[in-house]
Amino acid sequence: MIDSYKHKGMRHKLAEAIRDKGITDERIIEAINKIPRHLFMDSSFEKFAYSDVPFPIGSGQTISQPYTVAVQTELLEVKKGDKILEIGTGSGYQACVLLEMGAKVYSIERQRNLFDKTRLLLPSLGYNPKMFYGDGYKGLPAFAPFDKVIVTAGAIEVPEDVLKQLQVGGIMVIPVGNEKTQKMIRIKKISENEFDKSENGNFAFVPFLKDKVR
Repeated sequence: MIDSYKHKGMRHKLAEAIRDKGITDERIIEAINKIPRHLFMDSSFEKFAYSDVPFPIGSGQTISQPYTVAVQTELLEVKKGDKILEIGTGSGYQACVLLEMGAKVYSIERQRNLFDKTRLLLPSLGYNPKMFYGDGYKGLPAFAPFDKVIVTAGAIEVPEDVLKQLQVGGIMVIPVGNEKTQKMIRIKKISENEFDKSENGNFAFVPFLKDKVR
């Protein structure tokens, strides 16, 4: 796997473009500048790797737009040592950003072929999240509670089972809406029964499907 000076130069331009769009957490900028995004995509599509756009990765899924990754990550307010549940491993790129920021990542993916591919790819790049194959709507109750939860697929509602796995004081970031567009919702758990919610712009994600693994 090659990471050339050309790739690094393109990556630096992408990181600067993310900063110009309003991302202020320098740790996110540094992560985007470091992670070789082209290695998460088929080599024939390498020329698209450092454009600020999403791109198909198979199984009806996409590698998210870098700016979208940055927005979700910034809303999480990641602290070093945070225990983070990621629902929707996909390519693994988002998980790597969180790992670069010092988080402990538990990631679940329902698409078997993506899970198998990413489980092999990430360690080869030096990243080792705890990865699970299964239904994201159920979360990972055996490993709860989590400091943060990030959902990388468009949901029609906030999954209650996952919300219960968020510890008091924790934050969930999830896109909620219909199949075409969602609002980025940030939920802070104030107490077991009290939540502070805010909307943070419109985005478009692949659907978050319930009770389905493939």
